Parts: sequence; C-alpha cells; structure tokens
Amino acid sequence: MIRIGTRNSPLAMWQAKEVEQKLQNIGYETSLVSVLSSGDKNLNQPLYSLGITGVFTKDLDIALLNNEIDIAVHSLKDVPTILPQNIEISAVLERDFPQDVLVRKSSSKNKNLAELKIATSSLRRRAFWLEQFPETEFSDIRGNVQTRLKKLEEGDFDATLFSLAGIKRMEMELDFEYLDFMISAPSQGVVAIASRVDDLEAKEVLQQINHKETQICVEIERNFLRTLEGGCTAPIGAIAKFNEDKITFEGKLNSLDGRKTINLVEEFDYNDSENFGEKFAKIILEKGGKEMMEEIKSQIKS
Repeated sequence: MIRIGTRNSPLAMWQAKEVEQKLQNIGYETSLVSVLSSGDKNLNQPLYSLGITGVFTKDLDIALLNNEIDIAVHSLKDVPTILPQNIEISAVLERDFPQDVLVRKSSSKNKNLAELKIATSSLRRRAFWLEQFPETEFSDIRGNVQTRLKKLEEGDFDATLFSLAGIKRMEMELDFEYLDFMISAPSQGVVAIASRVDDLEAKEVLQQINHKETQICVEIERNFLRTLEGGCTAPIGAIAKFNEDKITFEGKLNSLDGRKTINLVEEFDYNDSENFGEKFAKIILEKGGKEMMEEIKSQIKS
C-alpha cells in the first residue's frame, strides 16, 4: 500500500487523485492521506536545521520525514528549489497548462487592460503587468481559486490572474484571456511527487509514472530560478518546451516596479551533461541581473 500525502484543498486533492490513478493503473494499491497543520506534529530536529522553508510544502515534508506517508504530491511551482535533507522530487506528471490568464469581474468586461485595477499578491505577476501598464493599481488577494473568484465579484478591483492549470483542473466554466507578456513561473502547471531519498522502493515505483520530457524542462527552469536566487519571491519567469528535437527556453527577470527587465530566449540541443538553467541564469546576472536581484532583496526586506 502506497500512502499518498496531500493537502486537503480541492486543487491539491485533484493532483493527488491524478497520481493515485496512475499508480493504480500500473497495479499498485494506494491510500490518500490528508496532512494537517505542522503545529500538531512532533519532529525531533528543528525545522530550520532541515531546511524546510516552503509555505505550501513543509507539512508534507514533515509527514514524509516522520514516515507517516510514503510519497507527497505537490504543485511543483510551490516547491523550493533547495529541498530538505532526505527528500527529493522523484517524478513529475506531464505538464498540462503552464499559462497565466486574466479573469475579469462581470462589470469590467469592456475596460482596456491599462484601465484595470488588478488583484494579485504575486510579485512576478505584478512586475510583468507593470512593465506593460505602469500606472496600474493593485490589491492583494489570497486563497484558493473559489475563494478568489468570490473576492473578485465582491471586491473593489476589476480582474485577477490565475494559473490556467487550476481553472482547467477544477473544470470551471470561466471567461479568461491569455496574456502573451505574462511568462509563467518556473515549473508552473506541473504536478510533482516527492519521496525520501533513502526509500529506494518508492523511487523505483515513481519512475514508472515519470514524464521524462517534462522532467527535463522543469529541471532547466528550476536551475535557472535557483541560480538567480529568486526562491518564490522575485519577479522571475521561465518556461522550457521541447520543439521536436530541440528545446526552446524563455527566461525573464523584472524589477518590482516593472521598469527594468532582462529577457532571454534560447533554442538549443539538449544534453544531460550541461546545466542549461544555470548557464542561462548567469547570462541574466551578467546583463545586470545581479544588481537587480540585490535591489529586489533590499526592497522586500524593507
């Protein structure tokens, strides 16, 4: 029996059930384990000594390390690029919808993009939007898809931004608009499965459902993010895609106010001996990204 750990939000449960179905299809028995708050868990070592930093992942990390679950299912864009000791990403499912999309409230359908007041708490989405529309006003908004939709209709703003994956996975009938300037967060739209490094049996099982092309692309994106030292806070976008026998990569770093941007587009032949994400991030850093990252960090701290 493979114990699958998941948060209990509707989207997290959808992701866990996708993994469960794939494991059952190849003959494994499974059970879903909804993991509660870390406040009730007992771990001998303090969290900081294990490097547990992910707001949306640490409860599952603790459950894994305590052997309460065998694997943990995450939205990969929520997973820090540096994982706790004895935890690794052992498989990813095929990426489906990496894009960000705009959803308007019914009373704002006829407004131009530049006129919209936008609700988002994402630094990346704000900065990329400000690059195009520098006079935009923003409001903070948090919660799952359903909560944010309710706040959208009730709040003093015109539109918000969602990951298309969340809308599609929840089978929501929403009017949305694609935004070609809104480059995705690294590994957006990818379901990831973590296991303990020393659990060789779980790793062997998970390799049977791993999607290799998606794995290669998200490793490039996450190495790009890690080298820029962005974590989950800086306005960094990255997307890698297979194009027949080549990979195309687009990476972007913006200042918080959107006034400064460094963009990189590359097409290349992949080989597993080269760290392409690190290579591309170093190009960004050399083009002024190092100074921009230092500025962003100082602004966030203040």
